[in-house]
Amino acid sequence: MLVAAVGVVYGDIGTSPLYTLKEVFVGHYGVQANQDGVLGILSLIFWSLIWVVSIKYVLFILRANNQGEGGIMALTALARRAAAPFPKMSRVLVLLGLFGAALFYGDSMITPAISMLSAVEELQLAFDGIERWVVPLSVVILVALFLIQKQRVA
Repeated sequence: MLVAAVGVVYGDIGTSPLYTLKEVFVGHYGVQANQDGVLGILSLIFWSLIWVVSIKYVLFILRANNQGEGGIMALTALARRAAAPFPKMSRVLVLLGLFGAALFYGDSMITPAISMLSAVEELQLAFDGIERWVVPLSVVILVALFLIQKQRVA
């Protein structure tokens, strides 16, 4: 579970700046694409990642240890144990833990599809007339990747 959590978290951290860079320079309120704008946005992304990883994951999440187990359910068990004198609070914590686990699993299901779709959409910059093939090509690539992964090839 911990390895899966680290893969989803750091996978999202790795791909999120790509979406940010794409969106931050467009639209009515977009940042101007000059040297100051680009360096400012890159600095914001860099320091946000450093703080999120350093504080949230290294100082908080990775220190949670439930008899060698980690992840959202381990955090739920630790919180529930701390709230043992308060039965109603314990139930709320279990519900919040289950909700967090559902968010984790939902994120791990949708992230590959969104990342693949975003990558294939970028092909529109290189090839004209590919717009109608973006979704089918994404589906084919995802199915192929999952079939290969089924063979225990990382």
